[in-house]
Amino acid sequence: MAVPRSTVHEAPSRDPAVVSPPGPSPGLPPGPSPAGAPHRGAHADSHAEALPWESARRVAASAAGPLPPVDLPLHLAYGCRLAGPLRALVPVPGADVAAMDGYAVAGDPPWRITGLVLAGGAAHGAALAPGTAVEIATGAPVPEGAEAVLPYEAAVRTGAPPPGSGMPGRSAPPGRFTPPLGRFAPPGEPVGEWAGEWVSAPPGAVEPGRHIRRRGEDCPLGTVVLTAGSAVTPAVLGLAAGLGHDVLRVRPKPLVSVLVTGDEVVTLGLPGPGRVRDAIGPMLPGLVEWAGGRAEAPSWLPDGARALTAALAGAPDGSTGQVIVVCGASSKGPADHLRAVLAGLGAEILVDGVAVRPGHPQLLARLPDGRLVAGLPGNPYAALVAALTLLAPAVRALAGGPEAPRERSALAGHVRPHHADTRMVAVRRDGRGAVPVGHDRPGSLWGAALAEALAVVPPGWRGEPVELVPLPAQRV
Repeated sequence: MAVPRSTVHEAPSRDPAVVSPPGPSPGLPPGPSPAGAPHRGAHADSHAEALPWESARRVAASAAGPLPPVDLPLHLAYGCRLAGPLRALVPVPGADVAAMDGYAVAGDPPWRITGLVLAGGAAHGAALAPGTAVEIATGAPVPEGAEAVLPYEAAVRTGAPPPGSGMPGRSAPPGRFTPPLGRFAPPGEPVGEWAGEWVSAPPGAVEPGRHIRRRGEDCPLGTVVLTAGSAVTPAVLGLAAGLGHDVLRVRPKPLVSVLVTGDEVVTLGLPGPGRVRDAIGPMLPGLVEWAGGRAEAPSWLPDGARALTAALAGAPDGSTGQVIVVCGASSKGPADHLRAVLAGLGAEILVDGVAVRPGHPQLLARLPDGRLVAGLPGNPYAALVAALTLLAPAVRALAGGPEAPRERSALAGHVRPHHADTRMVAVRRDGRGAVPVGHDRPGSLWGAALAEALAVVPPGWRGEPVELVPLPAQRV
């Protein structure tokens, strides 16, 4: 079931994690029990075999190795991780090219202009002799013999050759700055035919090698630019294309199938009496993507072992995901069939309950064909805690991603620890540390929607810094 149900395993909390500051705070139950007070009855007994929270997370992260590599075209590789090093298949740049619009020059000024070279056009061909130049565009190949590129803004072109050169010249306004790419030519004359045109520059305007990008200067042929495991970002896709790649060898994103169970669940509109809107199905795709996977559209199942067995057994073509998430049915109430169904399918139970509040009735199993099954509680906030504990680490491992970064912070608020279970407290960061936001009942995502992270408050906590588990962030 994917909705709040009152069971002895995930009842609404009467021992809240956060004691609100003075004044009303909607969503926090009144009258908390004393810190560390023992829990009596069946709920306390149900924790006997539960794993500690940190142990459960480690089991999930080691439940499966990375998926086998695949070759994907660039437009499909975004968000994956490289399965091997990324090497330069071409040098960058591929030839000596101009880094500025201007003139490629050889020798000392003034220089006689002998041609025009454009990016993507034909190379100049002959080597530049001392005292000559070609007009050149950014990215165009620099002729052999060129010593530097003189930018337009530093150049002065004149039709008069230097005295005693014996070269004919055209009349042109002395000292006039040249316009781009040959437009100084008289009307009707072919652009780039500069017989008799000359260009000069003030002393010191030309430095050897200036404004020429040499072949392989940015990246020599064969260079390893990124190592295996690197995330394929938009910049990586552009880099790969510039280095000559059409496809990338990557770890594919694991496919996650989402099953939402419960006769009382509705997916659209306002729920009628005895019905509730599914809050977990809409939450999971973004969380799965954040962890490095891709989620199928949720499927909704009625209560009962038959429908759940058929869904977990998979389609005849094996098209279900490498991970199956079952929302609800993970507790031990009369309508919770997941454990019995898994037993009937021969699954290996890896985690059967976690000593965490909320979210104790969660599980992780492996089917005989290797697919993982993550069972989440029906209460939405409890399901989020379970997804961050078991689902996200498993998806990250399948995708070949590294362990999530660890962050620790002081807690700036009154937080009540549990004597045996880890508490997951919704918090925001500020200059004081991690500040609890409240509104953290198991059946409500209000606090999680306000929060940036969940603070991991260990049993018997006495005020020391705690780990923060980041929540999937809004894209900016």
